[in-house]
Amino acid sequence: MGKAQQCITGVTVSFSAMLMGSLNCWPSYTLELFTNPNSTVLSTPMTEVEASLVGSLPSLGAMAGTAATGVLIDNLGRKRGCMALALPSLLCWIIVEFSSSALPIMVARFIGGIAGGANLVYAPIFISEICEPSIRGTLSSGTVSLYCFGAILSYLSGWFLSYRMIIWLNLALGVVNLLLFMLVVESPLFLLKQKREQEAIKALAHYRDGSVTSKIVLEELSVMKQQLSPAVELLSVNSDEKKEEEAEKEKLTSEEPVPGTHRQPAIKSLFTEPASRRAFLAVGTALTLQVGMGIIAVQVYAGELFAQAAPDLSKHFCSVLLALTLFAGCAVTAVVADKAGRRVLLISSSALVALCMGGLGAQMQTGILPAWVSAVLVLLYCFCFIFGAGTVPYVLLAEVFTPEVQGIASMILVEWVWLLNFLIIAVFPFMVSMLGIHGSFYSFACVGLVNTFLSYFNVPETKGLSNKQIQEVFSK
Repeated sequence: MGKAQQCITGVTVSFSAMLMGSLNCWPSYTLELFTNPNSTVLSTPMTEVEASLVGSLPSLGAMAGTAATGVLIDNLGRKRGCMALALPSLLCWIIVEFSSSALPIMVARFIGGIAGGANLVYAPIFISEICEPSIRGTLSSGTVSLYCFGAILSYLSGWFLSYRMIIWLNLALGVVNLLLFMLVVESPLFLLKQKREQEAIKALAHYRDGSVTSKIVLEELSVMKQQLSPAVELLSVNSDEKKEEEAEKEKLTSEEPVPGTHRQPAIKSLFTEPASRRAFLAVGTALTLQVGMGIIAVQVYAGELFAQAAPDLSKHFCSVLLALTLFAGCAVTAVVADKAGRRVLLISSSALVALCMGGLGAQMQTGILPAWVSAVLVLLYCFCFIFGAGTVPYVLLAEVFTPEVQGIASMILVEWVWLLNFLIIAVFPFMVSMLGIHGSFYSFACVGLVNTFLSYFNVPETKGLSNKQIQEVFSK
C-alpha cells in the first residue's frame, strides 16, 4: 500500500498539468467562434491581435505562476500551497463562462496559465519528497503524461461537445483537482523543515505503509534529517531489539539543530556547491535543447502537413491522432524510465529526433516522396521526442537537487523553459522566411544531434539512486 499511496499522491499533484493541456488546446477549435462575424459567441468578433493573445497569454501566466510557487509552497506548505495554486484554473473557466467580450477571456487565459506554470514547479518537488527511488522516474514523468492526456481530452471535447459543455467540463475537472488535493497527506520533508517531527513521522509512515515505530520509517527520517542538517550524524535502527528501536525513535524526534551551524541562502548554495551547480547545468542544458528541438513549432505546422497528406480527414481527427502519439510516447517513459534508465532514453530520443527532422527537412525540400510520408514523419518525430528528450529532463528536475535548493532550482529552470517557448513561437515565422521550412527542420535536427552528444557526456545515470548517491555522482 505504501507505493500505492505514493502513486495516488503523484498523480494528484500532477493533475493540474492535465488542466493546462486542455487550456492550451482550447483555442485550436474555439477561435473560429470568437473571430467569425457570422457565428461568434461574443458581443463583437475578436480582432487578429486579440485572437493571437488568447493563444499566447497562458505562457505569460505560467511565468507568473512559476515565480509565485516557491513562496507559496514554502510558507503555506506543499498541500495548502498546491490547493491555492489550483484555484486560478477554476477562476479561469468561471470568467470564461460569464464572458461575452474579448478582454475578460484574455484575462481568464492569463489566470489559467498561472496554475499550469505552478504545476511544473510544485509537482517535481512534492514527488521527490515523498516517493521511493524505485518509482521516482515513473511518477516524475506523470506531469508530461497528464498534460498530453489533457490535450487528448480537449481535442475530443472540441470534436463532440458544444462551447458551453466544454467550459462546464473544465470547471468540473478544476473542482475535482481541488478536492483531490484535500485528500493529500503533507510532505514529511516539509513537516520536518517546520520542526513538526511527530507529524512528519506519521506522514512518512503513511507513504511507506509502516508504523511510526517501524525500522524503515525511522531510518528514512534519519536520512531526511541528515539532508536538512548535514552536521547531524546518520543513525541506524536495530529492528531486533524493541528497546533500542524505541530509544532510537526518541533520539530521532528530539534532535535539535547543531549550535553554530549556518545554512547559506539556497540561491548561493545552488551556484557554489559543486554537485548542485553541475546538476543545474546538466538539467538546464537538457531543457534548453529540448525546446530547441522545435516541438511547439512542429505542432504549429502539423495541421498544414496533415491537410496536404490527407485532405479528406477531419481536422479534429488529426489533432486527436497527434495528441495520442504524444501520450503514447509518455506512456513508454512511464513504463521504462525506472528500468532502462534516464540516459538511454534521453540519448536515443535525441538521436531519433535528429533523424526524423533531417528526413522531414529533406522531404519538404525535395518532395520526392508522397505527401503522407511527411505526416508520418511528424508523428514519428513527436513520439521519439516525447519518450525521452521531452520527458526525461523533468524526471531529472525532480531528483537531482538537494531539498535545500530544489525549490529555487525548479523555479529558475521552469521559468527559463516558459521564456524559451514564448521566444521560439515568436522566432519561428522568421526562421521559415529566412531558411525555409526545410531549413528550419534541419536546424532542429542539428539541435537533436547536439543534445545526443551533450547528454552522453554531461548527464549521469540516476536510476534507482538515493538523493545522497546522486549528489555524490555530481560531486565527481
